[in-house]
Amino acid sequence: MITIIPEAPDNVAAFNATGEVTKEDFEKLVIPRVKEKVDQFGELNYLLYLDTDLDNFTMGAWLEDLLLGIKNLAKWNRTAIVTDKEGVQNFTDIFSVLMPGEFKSFPKENLYNALYWCKNGNEVEV
Repeated sequence: MITIIPEAPDNVAAFNATGEVTKEDFEKLVIPRVKEKVDQFGELNYLLYLDTDLDNFTMGAWLEDLLLGIKNLAKWNRTAIVTDKEGVQNFTDIFSVLMPGEFKSFPKENLYNALYWCKNGNEVEV
């Protein structure tokens, strides 16, 4: 299931993924929210807080996520993946070299720093 993170800055489409994530989650929530942000700001700042295993994403969810990426390829600005899974963190860092925009991973305890980075492009001084 995907839900919107309500404390996200206005220019960030931020989502929390828990349990099973389906194609419908993307169709009914993620894609409309992303479109709204791109239309409003002309770019996409995206945050995904992974509170579930990647195995819980259905094939339809992966395909919708891929289509979302392709459709908005030129609009990606900053993307934060918040997770404690080292493999996902490494993949995000490698993926950032291949995609336009900036991609960065953050550990779960740094959610608010990730939101700040998505909004501003820099991190909070700790």
